[in-house]
Amino acid sequence: MNPAPRVLAVLDELIHGATPEQRGAIWQLAEQGRELDANLVRLPPGAEVGTHREDVLDVLLVVLDGDGRLDAGDESLGLTPSTVLWLPKTSRRALTAGPDGLAYLTVHRRRPGLTIKPAPTSYEGGEPPCLLDLVCPSCNHLSQDPEPLFCSRCGDRFA
Repeated sequence: MNPAPRVLAVLDELIHGATPEQRGAIWQLAEQGRELDANLVRLPPGAEVGTHREDVLDVLLVVLDGDGRLDAGDESLGLTPSTVLWLPKTSRRALTAGPDGLAYLTVHRRRPGLTIKPAPTSYEGGEPPCLLDLVCPSCNHLSQDPEPLFCSRCGDRFA
């Protein structure tokens, strides 16, 4: 059976149907067998996604609504509708929404699924590692950053 193209969402309707305080991923590509991931992210006016980096994947970010800025080191880039940014893997960046908020689409190659391996019979050096502090409390995304402050998928702050 060959998959057929189909409409998955009307992003403009999702953006303008969101409540003023709604923040984070308001839509995600979730089709089975896909090779891409995509997220529609909304930040309310003045909201921030603190400095973070994606260590594994390049990300394409397309601004759909509102305005803001992306800070990358000493450089600050203005964000307005139809701005397309390439965020290379390992680049550090922070986002700030302007007075009208900011809605953007991120697209990247799909991450390989996490696998559960059998526990080793013994550990050297104490307790087995726990990754719970690397899991976003909002969207359950596992961060590649060893000390994440903000989720690279939904933008929410880690505890």
